Amino acid sequence: MSFFIRGFCFVAGVITGALHAADRPNILWVVTEDNVATTVGPYGDPLARTPNINRIAAGGIVFDRCYSASAVCAPTRSSIITGRFASSMGTQHMRSQRPLPEGVKFFPEYLRAAGYFTTNNAKTDYNTSSDWDSAWNENSKRAHWRHRALGQPFFAIFNFEQSHESNLHKRTPLVTDPAKVRVPAYLPDTPTVRADIAQYYDCVARADEALGKILDQLAEDGLAEDTIIFYYGDHGGAVSRSKRFLYENGTHPPLIAHFPKKYQHLAPAAPDSHFGELVNFVDFAPTVLSLAGVSLPAQFQGRAIAGPARAAAPTYTFSFRDRMDERYDLARAATDGRYRYIRNYYPSQPWGQHLDFLWRQASMAEWASLHAAGKLNAVQRAFFEFKPVEELFDCANDPDNVRNLAGEPSARPHLLRLRAALRGHQLAIRDTGFMPEPLMINWAEKASPALVAADETRYPLSRVLDTIDALQQPASPDAKALAAALRAPEAVIRYWAAVAALRAETLPDVTPLLRDAETVVRLAAAEAILRRGENANAWSVIEAALKDATRSEGRLFAVNVVARIPRQAPASVLGVIASLAKTSAANGAENYTARAAEDLVRSAH
Repeated sequence: MSFFIRGFCFVAGVITGALHAADRPNILWVVTEDNVATTVGPYGDPLARTPNINRIAAGGIVFDRCYSASAVCAPTRSSIITGRFASSMGTQHMRSQRPLPEGVKFFPEYLRAAGYFTTNNAKTDYNTSSDWDSAWNENSKRAHWRHRALGQPFFAIFNFEQSHESNLHKRTPLVTDPAKVRVPAYLPDTPTVRADIAQYYDCVARADEALGKILDQLAEDGLAEDTIIFYYGDHGGAVSRSKRFLYENGTHPPLIAHFPKKYQHLAPAAPDSHFGELVNFVDFAPTVLSLAGVSLPAQFQGRAIAGPARAAAPTYTFSFRDRMDERYDLARAATDGRYRYIRNYYPSQPWGQHLDFLWRQASMAEWASLHAAGKLNAVQRAFFEFKPVEELFDCANDPDNVRNLAGEPSARPHLLRLRAALRGHQLAIRDTGFMPEPLMINWAEKASPALVAADETRYPLSRVLDTIDALQQPASPDAKALAAALRAPEAVIRYWAAVAALRAETLPDVTPLLRDAETVVRLAAAEAILRRGENANAWSVIEAALKDATRSEGRLFAVNVVARIPRQAPASVLGVIASLAKTSAANGAENYTARAAEDLVRSAH
């Protein structure tokens, strides 16, 4: 007997036939936050206490190779709700508000048009200014399938925050034994680190308990045999160097699907099976429409993994990293399910930039303190050192992603094919990430950045990628190539040339770029100069950007530049930063400029 109706047979016996009349399945999503696959029972973790997730897996399908589009919530949700990589739309920066491209809808709109009752309980976080009212019949903490018309099929999402990283900001009594947790190789093995990992297991257990109540309600309503259930984590795990980072722990969440008997013909695999096809979060939208019998619109960049529109699995899938809260970065990842390739476009800065929300974890703060005290081994301190341009990991033999194979001759074939796959993906989706966020916003104005990305004159993406590779692949860029790129007519190429100048053996003359028409180019040139020595004109460029109240992203970009300069800023610059910290802090916790400014003020003292 199905576990969903065990104990509820008497209810099922009196439910009217009208509730089961429709041929179309109900579809239920239950989502836990910040949850890497290896911390739930169906993936084999002996410490996991997830009986309700196990219920879904019983008779269900466990997807062994599911990957999130990003390693943090809002850009990932932007990708899920549209079926498109946020990096193709300019919605990839954390808590940004760029509009969607014309014609791109939130996929539940198509379900509503087909007669489905759509509910979201209750997280949105779609990282866009576009309105989503038309996507949902109900969108609140009260949203529930129980409010639909009799017999109406439903699509319902329930989101559980008990496993969110914020639950690690304060120590709670532990149920999981810290002595039994596995400490990843990149973290120091200390009582604090073990306590955070143990507390994370407890958080996942609480999320599982809340999730189970929804499964019980489904059974109580006699709907279990009419409902396809998907459980997933919204990206990777919460403990330090997982969420926000493009390693396995950050981008490999659980995905489990349960198809009741009457809808087994729509499933991609048999019950009680592990499924090895590559799946990305951009596949969720087309999959739901396929299961509902709705034609797939052209907007999707993912594929249906189940139902009549099911498409063949790809050889590779991809993830992106851009601005994470108050810190700028740009990295892209490709995987075939075993090998993971990461391309770091800012090799002159570390992964471990100070980030306020992350540093609230006791383990993260301790890790950083141990690094400052020189008490870490080479693997543990790599997080705080400059990034390599390329990283390659054999995830089967190195699940912690600590042994970079990019320079090993035996691994070169894997490096070359994954590198080529990533480039093909970037060109296919017209990756918007190579326009620094302030430039992208200025150029797009009130329109979608995808429009700018499609403009080959302004954004010659293939040439941009060629230029970056030519300047970054060598240990030091070729002087002639760098000089030519610094004089390029395209602002985006001048910007990346100024970034590459940071790694040049001899700093080229970038002073003309201090007068560039684009703020980000001026700031990149100022940083290249000031990381080598003092220059009053370069500081003046930064101060002007900090004072420009019409360009909030530009100010945040400038604060990040100051944070990377290995000397104290002049008093006038520090005064502007202190003012930003004080005046912006009143605007709320999500004001990233304030967070970055506050950190600089603390560092200055």
